[in-house]
Amino acid sequence: MPIYHKLGSIPPKRHTIFEKPGGGIYYEQLFGTVGFDGMASLLYHLHRPTQVKSIGAPRDVTPTIAVERNLTSRILKGFEVPEGGDIVDSRHPLLVNKDIHIGLAAPTRSLTNYFYKNADCDELIFIHRGSGTLRTFLGNIPFEYGDYLVIPRGMIYQMDFDTTENKILYAESFHPIYTPKRYRNWFGQLLEHSPFCERDYKLPSGLVTHDEKGDFLIKIKKQGFMHELVYATHPFDVVGWDGYNFPYGFSIHNFEPITGRVHQPPPVHQTFETKAYVVCSFVPRLFDYHPKAIPAPYNHSNIDSDEMIYYVDGDFMSRNNIQQGYITLHPAGIPHGPAPGAYERSIGVKSTEELAVMIDTFAPLMVTEHALAIDDGKYFQSWLE
Repeated sequence: MPIYHKLGSIPPKRHTIFEKPGGGIYYEQLFGTVGFDGMASLLYHLHRPTQVKSIGAPRDVTPTIAVERNLTSRILKGFEVPEGGDIVDSRHPLLVNKDIHIGLAAPTRSLTNYFYKNADCDELIFIHRGSGTLRTFLGNIPFEYGDYLVIPRGMIYQMDFDTTENKILYAESFHPIYTPKRYRNWFGQLLEHSPFCERDYKLPSGLVTHDEKGDFLIKIKKQGFMHELVYATHPFDVVGWDGYNFPYGFSIHNFEPITGRVHQPPPVHQTFETKAYVVCSFVPRLFDYHPKAIPAPYNHSNIDSDEMIYYVDGDFMSRNNIQQGYITLHPAGIPHGPAPGAYERSIGVKSTEELAVMIDTFAPLMVTEHALAIDDGKYFQSWLE
């Protein structure tokens, strides 16, 4: 996150004595990524953040692959994913490779009885339905419909929901998630042509410091296993921090679309990037204004990437019979394009109200057993006349 941010109390100089008002010192922690070369923040704890009391037996949570080499276009009926659990144990991985695990969740309760840390991946959580608060040891972020939540790897968090009916698209990324480089100048500031700016970010606020000793369970995901560690002090004991490594939110409704006289390619919708995939936001916008423009996307071949689109809301002009929560998968190697009639139907249309999230991966996506359970099984034939 190329923005400096701070909360709470910090000393005037890093790596120096920071005294507690009643005696003793606070404990400094460097919270960084990519060795000592990536984003980092300095945290100041009431207690040593290293006090492990016990470690439980790890549990394998590796996704079960059903189709390793997929060349079938698919529709997954996302709202058929079973409901129940919290933001962690309700997850159903659907499309995975060595770089990213993409899935859906329909949690019905808040995550409050333990803490969670993903030690392998940055997490991107998209809120389709529901609202609540992301609680972390660096502060809290309220969220609502349409919000992306970016949670860097290693972040300890809980997640409160206001309702029991929640729909979540998530991605666990084995590479750091950044804003697209072409949107930023060499200082990291977002440029004038960027479809969003720093004002649009939801930054952590309301730092709550807990001075508690006891048994505090943290579930940590590492190398495809879930580990359970009990710590002697509350993990949210940070009195202050500053730096560039922290969770943040961004609403898809604040993405300002880039349009043109003729159909614009998918990169104009790009919202996040890694070296292994990109994330794009399709939002309500005016269509192309050339007098002979065809607003529907042209047929195209995914030679170098698999394309996954999650349909959120509105009218999806390039497809037929698409509903909220559906996922389409168009694998690399074969062309795809508008459904029959959509190409012609789009001519003369001035705007769209569609809302969707697209993830294009540069390595093939494997299909899990969870995905096959909600696959309609016939989408690949939907282009037949």
